[in-house]
Amino acid sequence: QVQLVESGGGSVQAGGSLRLSCTASGKAFSIRSMGWYRQSHGRQRELVANHRSTGDSTYAESVKGRFTISRDNAGKTVVLQMEKVKEDDAGDYYCNADVINLAPLDSYHEVWGQGIPVIVSS
Repeated sequence: QVQLVESGGGSVQAGGSLRLSCTASGKAFSIRSMGWYRQSHGRQRELVANHRSTGDSTYAESVKGRFTISRDNAGKTVVLQMEKVKEDDAGDYYCNADVINLAPLDSYHEVWGQGIPVIVSS
């Protein structure tokens, strides 16, 4: 069973920087993609950024040019570097991984981290 452990959340002043990290652990697995979602009060959980094993990344429009997502060579740690943080970036951030199943072919299942808070002060 794959588990995701998140770190790096906390408080930051608007305009500042914050770095979120998430590492996957478990027995013999491969990951198709890893990313970060956030959920703010009263809102649905939304994609912030996602990094696929092909090397492609997707970003929410609101964070383009400010956030950067990257993965290590093993593909099991994903980092979200947040720059020029805005008050709207506040919320609970959840790490997500699409873990490839042994069967059926080309199938995968989602794994979620427990979430970490990002608090932005003005």
